[in-house]
Amino acid sequence: MPAFTPTVHALAPTPGPKLIIHGGAGSSLTGPGAKDAIRKSLHHILDTLYARLAGGMSALEVVIQGCQLLEDDPQFNAGTGAVLQSDGQIRLSAALMDGPAQRFSGVINAQRLKNPIQLAQHLQSQPDRILSETGSQALTRALGLPLYDPLTPQRLQEWVEEQLHGQADGRPALTNLVTATDQHYGTIGVVALDAAGRLAAGTSTGGKGGEYVGRVSDSAMPAGTYANTDAAISCTGIGEDIVDECLAARLVIRVTDGFSLPAAFEKSFAEAAGRGRDLGAIGIDRRGAIAWGRTTEVILAAYHNGEGLGDSLEG
Repeated sequence: MPAFTPTVHALAPTPGPKLIIHGGAGSSLTGPGAKDAIRKSLHHILDTLYARLAGGMSALEVVIQGCQLLEDDPQFNAGTGAVLQSDGQIRLSAALMDGPAQRFSGVINAQRLKNPIQLAQHLQSQPDRILSETGSQALTRALGLPLYDPLTPQRLQEWVEEQLHGQADGRPALTNLVTATDQHYGTIGVVALDAAGRLAAGTSTGGKGGEYVGRVSDSAMPAGTYANTDAAISCTGIGEDIVDECLAARLVIRVTDGFSLPAAFEKSFAEAAGRGRDLGAIGIDRRGAIAWGRTTEVILAAYHNGEGLGDSLEG
């Protein structure tokens, strides 16, 4: 799908905790009730999380809990409802970054667990903070997390239909993207600013679907998830494009170097669009400004600025 003209939205900083979440980016929502279903899910999760944030919970804990709630929603490509890779297996990646500590942790291609963000949470306190497939499996066992199959009937049907479609076209059946993921929906993310002024960000994904086994997404890299004391960012879209832009880290560094959050988004997304990138991001800065941007048709985001709830969905 070609990239679109960059679009950036920002809310002026106000006192108090701030929260923004996303459920992916891509082409326009289609199908009866699709937009209403996404909005209902995002708003419900946002209401739940903001009550905890306003009640004094730390930004890091809110991000962890928010990622878990989004991972548990089968509408999104993270945790339950994640897409299948080329070999028909589900592999999950997730990352967490604590802004005040400027500490990143994550897991890559973890299997047979419900919430990969839990592994990223545990790794925040470990000397080895990013684990790949084998290490993630060992950690899952060490933590006593129950085995879990995140496969849903819808994702299985999508994968089977794509294999049949590929075979009918004479293409290699196991190297094509799952049809439903051509819209790139699903990667989830949470960014929070708490009452003490602490920032945190988290991102979780099942990948882009149909990819080569061993492919690594941006979500478990600082390219897709990054935070310090000045700003926090979670990205979504085509992982390779996000990595090429090093988008999350670029946005945070620009804010640290003196850009306002909106200006950092405007400049970074103009650059990304000029290079034909297909991506989106959400962010908050230490003053309480909220921003989101995209080069795609839509980004599925919702926010609470302390005064009210809103979202990026039109209509």
